[in-house]
Amino acid sequence: MDSNGFDETDAGRTAATRQSQAYDGLRSLLLSGSIAPGTRLTEADLTRMFNVSRSTMRAVLVRLAQEGYVTSEVNRGVRTRSFTAEEAADILEARETLESALAGKAAERATDEEIAELRRTLEAMEDCKTRGDQAGYSQGNRRFHQQIKEAAHQHTLARAYDTLLYPLVMRQYRNLSAPHPRAGSLEEHQAILLAIITRNPQAATAAMHHHVASARQALLLRTQQEPTDPAGEASSH
Repeated sequence: MDSNGFDETDAGRTAATRQSQAYDGLRSLLLSGSIAPGTRLTEADLTRMFNVSRSTMRAVLVRLAQEGYVTSEVNRGVRTRSFTAEEAADILEARETLESALAGKAAERATDEEIAELRRTLEAMEDCKTRGDQAGYSQGNRRFHQQIKEAAHQHTLARAYDTLLYPLVMRQYRNLSAPHPRAGSLEEHQAILLAIITRNPQAATAAMHHHVASARQALLLRTQQEPTDPAGEASSH
């Protein structure tokens, strides 16, 4: 604390907290798919959106650029990330490996309550499919995969999974004209849950591998064409 009674330590903590909150908020916004690939991000707009200083937002954008969420180029500014077909394929292959391993661990380590939550989520997905509620199915799908990651209780794998930019790849390449959910998607989720319920890690790993590989192949078919309309929204597999 200085002679005027100002605590520099507390001020530093507050600044760090605001920067962390702005980072989490903008990262979540990017992962939600609500910002189209290649969209320019201006400091002025972002500082107003997150109510932080320009220096704070500049630090957030530097961190996001280092992590691959945005690109920063001279004369072009900061833009949301877009991916070549090769980059998309690499990310999808990595996701396939990591999520299969997480499913295997979930079969070993999930609690009874976590399994009950997975059951409820899948029942809701089945209901959404019956009613033709595509948005609800997509939301349930994301929740199902998130619950499996948490039920694995394997923090190193989970951290590696969280660094993947899969939602951004989906945002760019998903074929909005394709039937949704993808044929066989619900049955694949059912097979994953059954393997977890029966505590069979090998079956859970194989079921998740088949599921994510099928989704990857379907998505990569899209990379042979032009990327989707930037106004489209990210969805599930």
